[in-house]
Amino acid sequence: MPNDFGGKTAVVTGGTRGIGLSIARAFIDEGANVFICGRTPSSLASALEELARAGGPRAAGIAADVRRHADCRKLIEAAAERFGGIDVLVNNAGVGLFKPVDEITPEEWDSLIATNLSGAFYCTREAIPHLRRRAGGYIFNVSSLAGINAFPGGTAYNASKFGLNGFSEALMQDLRYDGIRVSYLLPGSVDTGFRPSAGAAPQTWKLTGEDVARAVIDLYRFPARALASRIELRPSQPPKKG
Repeated sequence: MPNDFGGKTAVVTGGTRGIGLSIARAFIDEGANVFICGRTPSSLASALEELARAGGPRAAGIAADVRRHADCRKLIEAAAERFGGIDVLVNNAGVGLFKPVDEITPEEWDSLIATNLSGAFYCTREAIPHLRRRAGGYIFNVSSLAGINAFPGGTAYNASKFGLNGFSEALMQDLRYDGIRVSYLLPGSVDTGFRPSAGAAPQTWKLTGEDVARAVIDLYRFPARALASRIELRPSQPPKKG
């Protein structure tokens, strides 16, 4: 298959670890430029060192907090300046909070919603003009099966992911005639350490970040006339119940 990623630039939020780093690595491996962000300079430096081993100058990034609109604007502008434009935005940055609603502080609620939902809005809003200048592009929003399946203790997390799904559906309809495709991915259990259990052994039945990254790459390669707007990913053989 011809390399259709050469010269393309992908921005990946939360790209310093887990699913985000796997997606960034996949774009590098395909020959694209990648611009990532993470909250801390140390995690950013570590991720960029890894990505640069495969991509050299095609890997770059800045420390940014997607809870802040100003940081999201800085991220998008820095990526466009570094590589001359933007073709792909992956809204992946996310945090988890799992406890009953009466135990969640207003500050925790605000932080989670700002990261998982507002951050996607901020980055998307800033990226759209750059995608339009390219006469098209792709926006991927990394949601979760928690965005369609509520569970006890998930009030904040479920709300953020249900919201991201709705945002993605409407965004797709806003942008489809600009040649900008929008897809959102709903992974199930992913072995990224997102919800670690003390002393737990590796759970090899779970999805990996590489599985999600493969879905992103495959979606990008879909013919332009076809849009898989929502993809659900589940482990093939989770532990049997009962």
